[in-house]
Amino acid sequence: MARRCAKRETTLFAASLLAAALMASPRATAGPPFATDDPVPVDTGHWEIYGFSDRLDADDDKNGVLAGLEVNYGAAANLQLHLIVPLAFDYPAGGPFEAGPGDIELGAKYRFLDASAETWQIQVATFPLIEVPTGKSSAGLGAGQLRAYLPLWLEKDFGAWTTYGGGGYWINPGPGNRDYWFGGWLLQRRITDKLAFGGEVFYQTRDEATGQDGAGFNLGAIYDLNAHYHLLLSAGRGLQNVHSNRFSYYIGLQHTF
Repeated sequence: MARRCAKRETTLFAASLLAAALMASPRATAGPPFATDDPVPVDTGHWEIYGFSDRLDADDDKNGVLAGLEVNYGAAANLQLHLIVPLAFDYPAGGPFEAGPGDIELGAKYRFLDASAETWQIQVATFPLIEVPTGKSSAGLGAGQLRAYLPLWLEKDFGAWTTYGGGGYWINPGPGNRDYWFGGWLLQRRITDKLAFGGEVFYQTRDEATGQDGAGFNLGAIYDLNAHYHLLLSAGRGLQNVHSNRFSYYIGLQHTF
């Protein structure tokens, strides 16, 4: 499984763009560097820009994003627009190393239930995504088909603690492919004014007719370099169907303004 669980699903990571943007996924409090997302949109009129890279090592393949750019914009109250442009790579066992543009990801997060930390209520949002097949599928750099993800995300904050999770359904067309479910849950704590640490578990049903369900975990940290720049790191591996996720990591730099 890849970040957001499947090999093609890592939606990819950026080094050349990292330099170009000096930046990294959502919020210094939620979303990246984890596979599980959260319901909190960017504030209206504000931006989050990330430069990032990630990698997934399986028994028969290594793949991910050499360098990627993620942009989130608060377009209106409770509405966030989303874009990921990746420079992907694929290195199958016994095959050549391939690198090039990956599938572009577009999305819109809408929070339809908000809550304060002082109440029992939770935040709830939907965050539909579309992956446009701009990557070369024959080289393992893209899915070769338009794909879509329809999730629901929930969050509750308790002082220094944050917990969020949920999941949804991936529409995954193509020969030998299956539509599948992906979900996860995370617990995170702010350790200091600058450092937050968290862990997640996630699960995905099989995305291919001959595939297997899989589960995994990640541990990660977010460090606030200052009010506008944030370092994001995570690493983990599979817990089920382990041969498809021996080790994975995410590293990014986020710029908020």
